[in-house]
Amino acid sequence: MIRLLLLSFLLVSFNANAIVIRGDVKDSKYRIQPTEFPALADMPGEGHGVLIAPQWIITAAHAITWQSEINHVTINGKIREVERVVVHPGYKKPPQDLQQNALATWDWTLFMVLLSSADDIALIKLAQPVTDVAPAILHKGDDEFGQIIKIIGKGATGNGATGYEFTSPHRTELRRAFNKVTSAHGRWFCYVFDKSSESLPLEGGSGSGDSGGPVLIENKQEWRLAGLTSWTAPLGAVRNRPGMYGQISCNVRLRHYKDWVDSVIGFAKEEA
Repeated sequence: MIRLLLLSFLLVSFNANAIVIRGDVKDSKYRIQPTEFPALADMPGEGHGVLIAPQWIITAAHAITWQSEINHVTINGKIREVERVVVHPGYKKPPQDLQQNALATWDWTLFMVLLSSADDIALIKLAQPVTDVAPAILHKGDDEFGQIIKIIGKGATGNGATGYEFTSPHRTELRRAFNKVTSAHGRWFCYVFDKSSESLPLEGGSGSGDSGGPVLIENKQEWRLAGLTSWTAPLGAVRNRPGMYGQISCNVRLRHYKDWVDSVIGFAKEEA
């Protein structure tokens, strides 16, 4: 999804982000099989979502609004037809001129202000309930700060020492990595991709291609869905080179949107 958008969301995982790994750890250690998280939904082309009810997927709004329409998604290797999409009314799509200015000057201040004030969340209703995959369990607490998280995605990849190119493929192999939440408030919780000397054994960050993908927190020996990959700030990174150590990634904080999600899905149940 990116092209100009991709660039705009360079910043971003706001273009769907994937897994960027440590420079001193083999990529094979980050690879996983789809069975580790079967509730993962693949959007057409790139980007993800997560099955949270038999007929509902949750995702980042920007991961789907760049397309004219979403007719289907893929879950557990099967194509699932889409009935409708519900985008949060507080979502704000960055204007093209703001994107172009940021790319030309590398001053992302106003772009980031807009991103941080947007409700980057959407729900997708499937035409038929999914019966072969169990929905992800939602994390209900507001205790994200300081927690170890697991991120999953198939987007662009690289390592913290060299980053990756904007032109890198935005759909690759399925990977997962871990990090530690460094801030959590309101719409967002964020983490920093630390250098190898300070990082977790399988530390990683987001890259382009997996927006809307799951961010999980372990609770009672099971990983629960706490957030969705959204956007990445290029602070401290080399110009035009995302995915390097020091990258800050921010994720949609699902606890903040519990009432909205319940209102949409609940209303849909009443309609049925």
